[in-house]
Amino acid sequence: MRLIVGLGNPGRQYEGTRHNIGFAVVDALARQHQVEFSFSSKWNAEVAKVSQEGKEDLWLMKPLTLMNLSGTAVAAFAHFYRFTPAEILIVLDEVMLPVGKIRLRCSGSSGGQRGLESVLMHFSTEAVPRLRLGIGMVPEDADSDEIKKKHREMTLSDYVLSRFESKEKPLVEASIQRALEAIETIREHGFKAAMNLYN
Repeated sequence: MRLIVGLGNPGRQYEGTRHNIGFAVVDALARQHQVEFSFSSKWNAEVAKVSQEGKEDLWLMKPLTLMNLSGTAVAAFAHFYRFTPAEILIVLDEVMLPVGKIRLRCSGSSGGQRGLESVLMHFSTEAVPRLRLGIGMVPEDADSDEIKKKHREMTLSDYVLSRFESKEKPLVEASIQRALEAIETIREHGFKAAMNLYN
């Protein structure tokens, strides 16, 4: 794994939204490795490089193209550095997974997630590894019928651009930490080992 891409939308109005949980993971990864993102106009993305002794450099990326055009930045960067799709990990939100859950897959369809769809289209393959973080259900211990009703009545676009409820935030933080651990497992032991541990 040589490139980890967090998917999200740029701009303050999108910070902390469900759709930007991919950005949150790569931000946490950058903090963990004490590296900082810098904007590159060549890729229209923020990028950071993690260098560790005895390991290949690992690039982190946050495309600034808006979610639905993410593949433009990812493909340009990957082609320049000659990364194969199998060397890339896309980190994204998943409405079909409960908040707090994560899931790793080596390949498959976009599942309707437009950012991933853009990436797959630009690489002309579904064999791009991805790490999905759940954003799709109210926590089981939510004690407010009003919150549950609010979630049910939102359109999908409104829902993914909404912010997490206060009761969800501990689950979100735990899932981001779990994602970091899964990424470390991939780097140390391979993708299959990580899938067995974290799915």
